[in-house]
Amino acid sequence: MKELKVGLLGFGTIGTGVVKMFQKNAELMEQRLGARLSLARIADLDITSDRGVALENGMLTSRVEEVLDNPQIDIVIELIGGYEPARSFVLRAIENGKHVVTANKALLAIHGDEIFGAAEKHGVEVFFEAAVGGGIPVISAIKESLCANRFGSVFGILNGTCNYILSRMTSEGEDFDLVLKDAQVQGYAEADPTFDIEGVDAAHKLALLMSLCFGTRVRFEDIYTEGISSISALDIQFAREFGYKIKLLAISKKDNGRIEARVHPTMIPLNQPLADVDGVFNAVCLSGDFVGPIMLYGLGAGMEATASAVMGDVMAIGRNLLAGAKVRTPSMGYVMDQVTELAIKSMDDVETQYYLRFAATDQPGVLAQISGILGRHDISIASMIQPERREGGAVPIVLMTHEAREANIRRALLEIDALQVVQDRSHFIRIESELG
Repeated sequence: MKELKVGLLGFGTIGTGVVKMFQKNAELMEQRLGARLSLARIADLDITSDRGVALENGMLTSRVEEVLDNPQIDIVIELIGGYEPARSFVLRAIENGKHVVTANKALLAIHGDEIFGAAEKHGVEVFFEAAVGGGIPVISAIKESLCANRFGSVFGILNGTCNYILSRMTSEGEDFDLVLKDAQVQGYAEADPTFDIEGVDAAHKLALLMSLCFGTRVRFEDIYTEGISSISALDIQFAREFGYKIKLLAISKKDNGRIEARVHPTMIPLNQPLADVDGVFNAVCLSGDFVGPIMLYGLGAGMEATASAVMGDVMAIGRNLLAGAKVRTPSMGYVMDQVTELAIKSMDDVETQYYLRFAATDQPGVLAQISGILGRHDISIASMIQPERREGGAVPIVLMTHEAREANIRRALLEIDALQVVQDRSHFIRIESELG
């Protein structure tokens, strides 16, 4: 029976999951593939820590060249993460004629053009199912099963850490800082959670989804990115009263030749399926012109779910090798000379509904002043929550607008914040009622 050899870069949590899958499901994978997958070498800086898996003598090495330059290895799995040295290692593997599987969304969002161009030049494949949505097969769905559709939009809950924090805040009424600390203790958030809670991780993933869906190059810095650290328990409470949940949403829509590209906290109606995606789960919603709306849902991170996606890519490359197919599917779903340059829509031009919260002095005429400014900026009020009056101090004034232009909202809030009766900076959250 033919044997395909695999090398692994990175023996952390996901790498350990890959090794476990090799060991536990080797026979099943052989039956499905018709060939034997052999884990030939694992390279990591730490070759002494116990990962809870038994390895053959000599398999683990600290010398990366024993994977990258080994002529017997057909496929290299990159699970180091980050930009460097991952970029250099992936390019070296490609130059050596090896196919690559990676879970590194940050690497591909920033250096994808260089990596995919090198792969095309050297006639090898780069697969990255695990880079978006953990175990959810969204990349293969876009590139294969749904590839005859024109996509109008893609939405996603793409970061399990943020979704876990917001879910806990919603169910328990706790403030952000307290829930974040508990998430770190339980291992759902990193010691430095910046990439997660500030939306950077989700924006990396959105960059890949946009390229796949719309066949365009996406500069990561063009994606508007806003995190969840400003969301309060008060916002969660008012969202519920209006019939919404707050989620960190990655959003891209086609609009008259431009595409929206934004990641930010978003209110979505309680009757939308995405509102029920809680905890560390992820979901991606796609809208195709023939297939209509589709939602893919599952574990967005974790050892086993991510290892499943990695090994699915290894199996797909293995099938292509056995069939003699060379780069059967373009890395980003479009042949490279057909990739377009769609303009990114400015956030100033985005039009949606808004939730507005003001901290104002409890006295007559305040609402009239605020609504007057909103009206002058073409912003109309759809509904309002009027908390009970109390003597002294500030009271929240909470409004939901009809659809408005973002630039108008920002200008109006600057004017409102300058009022003497407004005691703190105004707060707003965008609303998406139509998902798909």
